[in-house]
Amino acid sequence: MAKERLDKIIASTGKWSRREAKELARHGLVAVNGAVIRSVEEKFDPESVGITVRGEALCYRRYTWIMLNKPAGYLSARSDGQGETVLDLLPRELGKQELFPVGRLDKDTEGLLLLTNEGSLAHALLSPKRHVDKVYYARTAGRLTEEDRQAFADGLSLGDGLRCLPAGLEILSSGEESEAHVILREGKFHQVKRMLASRGKPVVYLERVQMGNLPLDRGLSRGSFRFLTEEEIAGLRALV
Repeated sequence: MAKERLDKIIASTGKWSRREAKELARHGLVAVNGAVIRSVEEKFDPESVGITVRGEALCYRRYTWIMLNKPAGYLSARSDGQGETVLDLLPRELGKQELFPVGRLDKDTEGLLLLTNEGSLAHALLSPKRHVDKVYYARTAGRLTEEDRQAFADGLSLGDGLRCLPAGLEILSSGEESEAHVILREGKFHQVKRMLASRGKPVVYLERVQMGNLPLDRGLSRGSFRFLTEEEIAGLRALV
């Protein structure tokens, strides 16, 4: 891959800022292939050299991709003056990587939320033109019917004028309280809730369970996260 400045490579780990990388190098604490490097302006191919900081081998990531099992009560935003955001659930050092949520989940919606600092792929995954499905598990008050399923498939028009793209509604159970999977290719404000409410079946619980070919890792407890594997990232790239 192309060579990059040493301070940018060091900052990619999330442990240090570029300013901190400069100070570390100035004090002789950065080495490349065993040789101390005091100028972070020098460029290297991070995939072909061995870099250490304070004697610890550097784990380079060009981009960071994280899967978070979002709990209720957190805003899908980088910062907000009115409450905690999903970034507050991550370790402090990851705050230096300029991560942002890939799409939004409502404050009371739980489940799969991706965070990254790779803008081009994130935006492509969210584009309705790319046909990347987002799958939600919903519990509703009221009995879901075949007529509801067909209305979703035809594309709903909501009372506020929003025309929704055709969507999937897989009814899992139907009764006084029903369960379903809702499959969308777009993500308008409160869309799942608005669509179901328009059919007289208000949502009582909502969780995103899959994005494209990537399901929520059920090994993650609510509020915890993990880095995506290289195979998972490659799978997301293949979608777009």
